[in-house]
Amino acid sequence: MGFGRGAVAALDRGFWQGKRVLLTGHTGFKGSWAAIWLSGLDARVTGLALAPDQTPSLFEQADVTSLIDSHLADLRDPAAVEAVLRGRTFDLVLHMAAQPIVRTAIEDPIATFASNVMGTANLLQALRAQTALQAVLVVTSDKVYANSESGRAFVEGDALGGKDPYSASKAATEIVVRSFAASYFEAAGVPLATARGGNVIGGGDYSRDRLVADIVRAARGQEPVALRHPEATRPWQHVLDCLAGYLTQLQVLATVPGAPRALNFGPRPGGPQVTVGELASLGVQALGAQPWRHEPDPNSIEARSLAIDAGLAARTLGFESRLEAPAAVALTMDWYRRQADGEDALGLCREQITAYESAS
Repeated sequence: MGFGRGAVAALDRGFWQGKRVLLTGHTGFKGSWAAIWLSGLDARVTGLALAPDQTPSLFEQADVTSLIDSHLADLRDPAAVEAVLRGRTFDLVLHMAAQPIVRTAIEDPIATFASNVMGTANLLQALRAQTALQAVLVVTSDKVYANSESGRAFVEGDALGGKDPYSASKAATEIVVRSFAASYFEAAGVPLATARGGNVIGGGDYSRDRLVADIVRAARGQEPVALRHPEATRPWQHVLDCLAGYLTQLQVLATVPGAPRALNFGPRPGGPQVTVGELASLGVQALGAQPWRHEPDPNSIEARSLAIDAGLAARTLGFESRLEAPAAVALTMDWYRRQADGEDALGLCREQITAYESAS
């Protein structure tokens, strides 16, 4: 499947077995993959999220509710969050719930800030009552940095910022996490950290305004996909690489004193930058679809250049992404082709997870 070799930390199945894990955002694309992976590691997972907003959704296709203890609740409602946590004890928390789409945030900034910033604050406040926590990891974004469009890859110590509502909401989330860590969690001996993942692709993503999902929809409709900024660069990453990074970071937070409190996850350090157009070309070729077309958006405020340096994760976790962009696209499109041909979505996810774990 094109898995690369390198300093990739293997997840310790013995560590995860029986761990009580709170996973927020389990109804989303990445969250569904995380729920499937964690259940395969024999963790005891409780999910907290809104109902899926995609049709179809991987959450429903893979019947994630049969794998974990699933609860539909709104993180913007403190009472709803406390009701889910009440009477339950957790060892680990992976907070992935968010409003994740840049253009949706531009259309509705207030809801985005409420979800991403206050939703996180509500969760962290409720977690203060937990007495057995070993570590908490909050997923933010590669877009948390103040981006001057220089093309330089951002490192974890760079200034936070955000000139669009989504980026600003995630930078603000970083500050909220730091304040809760300094005021409450570190004093209680609970590591609280953030993970800043790149642009993620993988099978089962049906989101609006996401490149791969748009390519798949266009291909199935026998139409060319429209690209707003084919020249833009992004730190593309397969969902398996991204989640492997998150799970490894959470495992290390719980077991290694002094683990970093913020880490980037993206392509291998020093790897080539891949444009939107280049990734789209790989996708349409894999599906045998029509070539993409350029449909400029002169009013867009999305960044044209974005790169992150994942070197700190390599040095401190022994973790590097395994899949370069061509292999990530091939694996992604293989999932969509086979699922469209009638194969079981959950089975496809488990097959790809097993292959990823077995690669060396």
